[in-house]
Amino acid sequence: MKAIKQQLFSLKQSIKLTAVFVLLLWVIWGLEWLLDGQLFRYGIVPREVGALWGIVWAPFIHGSAAHLAANSTGLLILGSALLFGYPRSRSKVLLLIWLVSGVGVWLAGRTSYHFGASGLTYGLFFFLFIVSLLRRDPRSIALMMVAFFMFGGMIYGIFPRDPGVSFESHLFGAVGGVLAAIWFWRDDPLPRRKRYDWEGEKEGEGEAAEEDKVGDLWQAASAPEQPRYDVTESDDRSKPSQ
Repeated sequence: MKAIKQQLFSLKQSIKLTAVFVLLLWVIWGLEWLLDGQLFRYGIVPREVGALWGIVWAPFIHGSAAHLAANSTGLLILGSALLFGYPRSRSKVLLLIWLVSGVGVWLAGRTSYHFGASGLTYGLFFFLFIVSLLRRDPRSIALMMVAFFMFGGMIYGIFPRDPGVSFESHLFGAVGGVLAAIWFWRDDPLPRRKRYDWEGEKEGEGEAAEEDKVGDLWQAASAPEQPRYDVTESDDRSKPSQ
């Protein structure tokens, strides 16, 4: 029960932290809407040195409520899964996804303003998918199944479809997630496997049988060796006299 309570507490904390970040994104969008700002100018403009700061600020900027709402669901669920399932590597994973997504768009993106948190969501999805294949423990597989069931269509989002959508952010976010999975999948210890009573009994029986076997071998080895005699038939018949 204590272990279950700890897991539930960790899950709640992960959801709270992710919800705070998502709320911050909504506050930024609300201020932009109220003040009629043009924050898109702080996004990424590929190959413009003056727009390098967009790598940092682009995930905080969204063009519409629909755009932000689409990213909010993914961030909340996938982000909570990352924070809960990988507490030791989560900071490094987020940082790598953030940088690879932004730098990749700056280097290879179309000449336009690129902004939004979709690069993060794609990176989180591909991280959860690839890391589960590398670790293959029950928790990683369960988190991957939740992610794939709800956001499996992201696999197609890394290809160009809508000219108004930055597929480059999706693509390089996915690349960041894959790299993070390859580099950091060993950082978090595997959860302990639950052992059932019947497994212990079975192992105990096996050990007892092994002990009996060893005891028999010891007795056989310690028994004195019986002397061996060569028995030959004696011929009492006297030889005929010459």
